[in-house]
Amino acid sequence: MKNTLALLALLFLSQSLMSQRVFQTNADYQADYNVFEVDRDYKADLLVYKVDRDYKVRGNEGLWYFTDREYQADFTIFMVDREYQADLKVFFVGSDYRVGWRNNSLKMKLTY
Repeated sequence: MKNTLALLALLFLSQSLMSQRVFQTNADYQADYNVFEVDRDYKADLLVYKVDRDYKVRGNEGLWYFTDREYQADFTIFMVDREYQADLKVFFVGSDYRVGWRNNSLKMKLTY
């Protein structure tokens, strides 16, 4: 019983550490990551799809749910105007099956 509870706690914790609930800040100093939206998918580090419910977020795949409150988010972002200012370049796709990392070296950066 004790091992089962520990395993369930570990699974819950690992899922919450890998989810991508995002809050967009109004200032770069408030953000965990500066993000630049590129105009073509081949220029992106990550292909992102905005989901409409937080339960649809799965792991560190690029399914982002934008929260209304900062405390609900797993990390915060600030959308920068220039590519050189960005920690991460994203392209927003129209379908959830298109999400994914194009630059795997940055994947661990978004693991919190």
